[in-house]
Amino acid sequence: MSKVELKVAKEEDAELWDRLVESSPHGTIFHTWKWLKIAEKHTNSKLYPLIGYKGTEPVGIFPLFFQRKAFLKMVFSPPPHTAIPYLGPVFVDYDKLKQFKKETNFVEFQKGVDEFMNDKLRANYINISLPPGLLDPRPFKWAGYSVEPRFDYRIELSKGIDHMWYQLKKRTRQHINQAIRAGVSVEEGHKEELKIIYELMIKRYAEQSKIVTVPKEYLLDLYEFFSQNMKILVVKHNGEILSGAIDVYYKDKVISWIGNPKPSVKITLSPNDLLNWEEMKCGYKYGFRHYETVGAAGNERLHSYHSKFNPELLVRFSVKKFTFVTQLLERTYVRLKPFRRYKLLRKHELA
Repeated sequence: MSKVELKVAKEEDAELWDRLVESSPHGTIFHTWKWLKIAEKHTNSKLYPLIGYKGTEPVGIFPLFFQRKAFLKMVFSPPPHTAIPYLGPVFVDYDKLKQFKKETNFVEFQKGVDEFMNDKLRANYINISLPPGLLDPRPFKWAGYSVEPRFDYRIELSKGIDHMWYQLKKRTRQHINQAIRAGVSVEEGHKEELKIIYELMIKRYAEQSKIVTVPKEYLLDLYEFFSQNMKILVVKHNGEILSGAIDVYYKDKVISWIGNPKPSVKITLSPNDLLNWEEMKCGYKYGFRHYETVGAAGNERLHSYHSKFNPELLVRFSVKKFTFVTQLLERTYVRLKPFRRYKLLRKHELA
C-alpha cells in the first residue's frame, strides 16, 4: 500500500486546487482557492491547503485553518465566524472508486493529515465539519475523534415550479399569496443591498441579545470576487426593505446562505415565506437542481419553519479531537458565552 504524501499548496497550485474541487462530488464553493484565501484574511488564521498525492496523482485536498491563542493551538475546517457551514476533505474521483480504494485513500490521507496537525502544528484542539455527501466518518472515529451528526434541508428544484408549489404547506401558500396581494415584492439586489441585509441582521440579532460575528468586510470581499456565484434578494413593502437573503450558486445547487432576518417592523404579513419561495423559483429559473438551507434542520427553534416547505432531510458529520485541558476550556467558554455575548453587544451599542 503506497503512502499518501502531503504537500502544502501555494499560489501556483491554485488552478489545480480548483480543478480538484470542481471535479469532486464533495467539492463546494467554500473549498475554492479564492474563498479560502479571503477567509484566511478575515479570521486571523493561517491557511494550510493540503494536497495528498499517491505517486504523482492527487487523491484529495484538505484545507486547514490554524489559530493560536496562548497555549491553545487550534485547527479548524472551516474557521469560526465565516458562515462557512462545512469544509473538510475533498477526494478525487471518489464516486468512481471501488469501496476498498475509497477506504484506503481516505484512511491513508486522514492519517497523513493527522500527522501534519500533530507534528507540524502541534494542535491540541481540532474541529472539522465534513462536506455533504462524505458520509463515512469512520477514519476519524478510528483516530480518536468524537463524531456528531449535522442536519440540513434540501428541496428538489428540477421537478418544476408546480410540483414545488403544491408541496408547500397550505398555510404557507396562503401566506405567500397574501403577501403578494398586499404589495410585497422580492427584487434582486447588489452590493448596497448586501449592506442593508447585514444591518437588518445586526438589528434582529440585537433583539435576541446576540451579535453578528461574520465581518461585513469579509462578505464584501467575497461579493467582489464571487458576484457571479451570489444572488442578493431583498423583500420590499411600500419602498422599504424588510428582509433579504444572500444565496450562493455553485455546481448544481443553490444554498440559502445568509440572511432571512425576521422583520423588526410590525407587519401582519409573512415576507420571509415569499422570500424563500422566490429563492427557490430563482434557482429553478437558472437551471439548478437543488435548493439547500444549511443548519436549520438541526435547530429545534428553526426546523419547524423550514420543514413547512417539505424539504428532504440531509445528514453530514462534524468531528472533534482535543486534550482534556482544552475540553475543560471549551466547556467553560460555552458556560460563559451568554455573558460574553451580552458584553460584546453592549460594546457594539455604545460604539
